[in-house]
Amino acid sequence: MNVFDRYAPFIQDYIYRSGWAALRGVQNAAGEAIFGTRDNVLLTASTASGKTEAAFFPILTLMDEDPPKSVGALYIAPLKALINDQFGRLTELCEEAGIPVTRWHGDVPQSQKRKLLRKPAGILQITPESLESLMINKHMEIPSLFSDLRFIVIDEIHSLLRGDRGMQTFCLIERLCKTAGCSPRRVGLSATIGEPEAAGRFLAAGSGRPTVIPGFDGGKEVWRLSMEHFFKTEPQAGEEETDVPDLPALEPPTDAAPKAADPGLGYIFEHTRGKKCLIFTNTREECEAVCQSLRQYCEANHEPDRFLIHHGNLSASYRESAEAEMKDNDSLLSVCATATLELGIDVGKLERAFQIDAPFTVSGFLQRMGRTGRRGNPSEMWFVMREDHPEPRAMLPDMIPWYLIQGIALVQLYIEERFVEPPRTGRLPYSLLYHQTMSTLASCGEMTPGELASRVLPLHCFHRVSQEDYRLLLRHLIEIDHLSRTENGGLIVGLAGERVVNNYKFYAVFQENVEYSVRSGPEELGTIVKPPPVGDKIAIAGRVWVVEEVDHKRREVYCTLVKGNIPAYFGDVAGDIHTRVLERMYGVLREEKSYPYLMRQAVCRLREARDTFLKAGIEGHPLVHLGGNMWALFPWLGSYAFLALERFLKIRCGERLGLKGLNPSRPYYLQFTMKVSETEFYRIVAEEAEKDFDPMELVYPKEVPVFEKYDEYLPAELIRKGFALGVLDIEGMKQRVLGWSKSSTS
Repeated sequence: MNVFDRYAPFIQDYIYRSGWAALRGVQNAAGEAIFGTRDNVLLTASTASGKTEAAFFPILTLMDEDPPKSVGALYIAPLKALINDQFGRLTELCEEAGIPVTRWHGDVPQSQKRKLLRKPAGILQITPESLESLMINKHMEIPSLFSDLRFIVIDEIHSLLRGDRGMQTFCLIERLCKTAGCSPRRVGLSATIGEPEAAGRFLAAGSGRPTVIPGFDGGKEVWRLSMEHFFKTEPQAGEEETDVPDLPALEPPTDAAPKAADPGLGYIFEHTRGKKCLIFTNTREECEAVCQSLRQYCEANHEPDRFLIHHGNLSASYRESAEAEMKDNDSLLSVCATATLELGIDVGKLERAFQIDAPFTVSGFLQRMGRTGRRGNPSEMWFVMREDHPEPRAMLPDMIPWYLIQGIALVQLYIEERFVEPPRTGRLPYSLLYHQTMSTLASCGEMTPGELASRVLPLHCFHRVSQEDYRLLLRHLIEIDHLSRTENGGLIVGLAGERVVNNYKFYAVFQENVEYSVRSGPEELGTIVKPPPVGDKIAIAGRVWVVEEVDHKRREVYCTLVKGNIPAYFGDVAGDIHTRVLERMYGVLREEKSYPYLMRQAVCRLREARDTFLKAGIEGHPLVHLGGNMWALFPWLGSYAFLALERFLKIRCGERLGLKGLNPSRPYYLQFTMKVSETEFYRIVAEEAEKDFDPMELVYPKEVPVFEKYDEYLPAELIRKGFALGVLDIEGMKQRVLGWSKSSTS
């Protein structure tokens, strides 16, 4: 098939106007899949490879040839910023054909939404949360809006494969299709997919169609990658054999300047001068701290401020200002950011990205590096790994630079194996079950328990939930007044449930904290949790403010700008690290291999870490004696298997081992005291792992481990079951423990 000739004339004209010499591989492959089959399509190609056009060129051609009688294509994206970014591109593309493009999220004027409701047509762009709101608040409009829906395009689908938000999205798609009586094809787009076949099954679940994953030559990937290590104070690793990077000359410490130069941030400060860069951190707190310090370097060096900030707690005006600055090709400002700028927003000509410490996932590393290298240039990322000097009497685990080792492992996993984290399956999503139950009742009104179950339980992500579990949930929700029985025996949302459902935060299933809006005069800065008392300082928007007033009833904080340097707090939680990452970290420490992207100090620090690893005898011996009765265990397990091991040792093995003071540093190592020998340890844990014990035994008596957003409304029995059978990776833990036994006896 000649895909270009198959395109509608207005698509061909757009390509000519854009000056394209030829279609890219992903566009030819997508055209053949969408034009030549009736299947769902998963497109995986590098960032800025033209995936959006690859999907929409054939979709719009088909819509032009046979105009749908409702919205014809639904585009779902995880971020409002991504929708805004794609809106302009799609509008320009569709203008000549008269195909309307409508955005639907919280920042869009109601007039635009009303226009679509009056005359449903074209493309609708929406986030999962806004789609939830639409399903609840415009339920009667769903058939007219989507009766002839042909395609659902899910952008950055990798971000929806490992948590409740992704399962929510696919629940909503299934509910929408059933309500509207439509059967659209699904098209998933991503630059970072692990196990494409598994992702294809995830995309297809409940659609009744298979997924085709077209292959094509994406060309050779070229990276510019460097990784440097810094102690936060002098001296640096191998200082006698390497030059210390020039640092900004700081004036004597004041309330406006850092009290001590941070060599890692000084390195970033110097290498962003005269360039447009992104500086990624793993938490919003770190993002605020880095931006504060870099701005203070500017002040101390009498330079104009050249740093902006972007994260999820900032007001829309701050975020959109940073996004606009990134798109300005003449800008020489840099933006400190979290994952909010990780996804596919077009950031124009970006010279390089910095990553402070190691991200949690290979996917995150690839997405962040993919922000650079557009317009035909290679992707470029500079890792900056920081740590404090170990204390003089520090124990063995503190001697290893975990972030440096993790960063190397992430890079090597992709280079050597093309490994990216696969979809996370096998969970028991009871929190989401509550959410979709309440959402279904709120949108449809009174139902019998049987009718409600017939709407909710067939949704694919609930295939592991039994009818008995669902009856238990419904009875509990009636008891706590989240549901009420009518005289006819039907169910409706109860008074307590209405307070949850009628709050705009109900539309999201990801965990949120109680947030206070922060204002300075008429300006909204963003949101924080746990506001301090009047007179204390807070950090937000890359600056420091003194609190003038806290209105707890309206949840508002009023403040004034001051100089200073303090930590921020937004309630961040650690990320999910895959077991393959920890296993490759073990490989980094035991092999003698050199990595061409390591800079001098990183090379020296890695050499020191390998020397520590070798002398401690960790290779082949995960249990290391620290002296006396103190031991350290290095299991090389990912977050959820590590958590299972921690509980297994305490609950199943603790008494037999004489285990006390277990202190985990997740997911790297555990420290504890015990009364048995190394040989007895391996024997005892293997014996316990070989027993066919109930996973529920790894939940402490009377413990209710609230893990997801709506767990607090579930019966304790389901919370415990969901945690034991859906969160803890007990099989992964058992395999590792039994492996120790075999290696210790061989």
